[in-house]
Amino acid sequence: MKEKLTIVKVGGAVVEDEAQLAQLLKDFSAIEGRKVLVHGGGRRATQVASQLGIESKMVNGRRITDADMLNVVTMVYGGLVNKNLVARLQANGVNALGLTGADINVIRSHKRPIKDGIDYGFVGDVDQANGKMLSRLIEEGITPVMAPLTHDGEGHILNTNADTIASETAKALAPYYDVTLIFSFEKKGVLSNPDDDDSVIPTITRADFIEYKSDGTISGGMLPKIENALSAIDAGVARVIITLATAIDGQHGTVIK
Repeated sequence: MKEKLTIVKVGGAVVEDEAQLAQLLKDFSAIEGRKVLVHGGGRRATQVASQLGIESKMVNGRRITDADMLNVVTMVYGGLVNKNLVARLQANGVNALGLTGADINVIRSHKRPIKDGIDYGFVGDVDQANGKMLSRLIEEGITPVMAPLTHDGEGHILNTNADTIASETAKALAPYYDVTLIFSFEKKGVLSNPDDDDSVIPTITRADFIEYKSDGTISGGMLPKIENALSAIDAGVARVIITLATAIDGQHGTVIK
């Protein structure tokens, strides 16, 4: 029987909200057994870029990452956000280790090709995550804290969506553990009415997702999040939950099946 492993992905909006972040780190630290934290940090990157006089460009919620912006996200994601989270987890009794995809070759990707005339720049689409290497760290009592950066094996860092990092990490660890993947953010779950925070859809199957996508119930940034969740389920991840950052006990939110 596989040991249980919990992977929690925390979004940039929560990282920027001190009260929510403090509670999430406390709750994450209280999770028993093996665990991994995956974080975003887009809002902080936008803030730092602005301070440096670098314009942030977005297309369909995705960041265009030119050379200057790549420097910013590498500093912010791999340094400022990642190491602050690691330090705070240590203060909560969690022996954490901050990682980008380049560290110990844990996530390799390729530069996203130009599509429909859109050049995303130094953005990576994941080719492979090294579950064996991660599992070795985890078995030593280390809690990986994953930044949304990968590498191409040719010396280049690439900006990679944090939800994708969480999904690919979960998929890579599924052969070794009974994995629960929790996407935590500022809402209680996937909402049927974006203006009603209590309109949480309790479960979503692939068939449900197709219907909700078609009728517009689910749109925008929630689309890739659920696509990542369904991809994880297909690859053997035991359960995926989308929930409020202050409710990561696995008992709340939207379950993806």
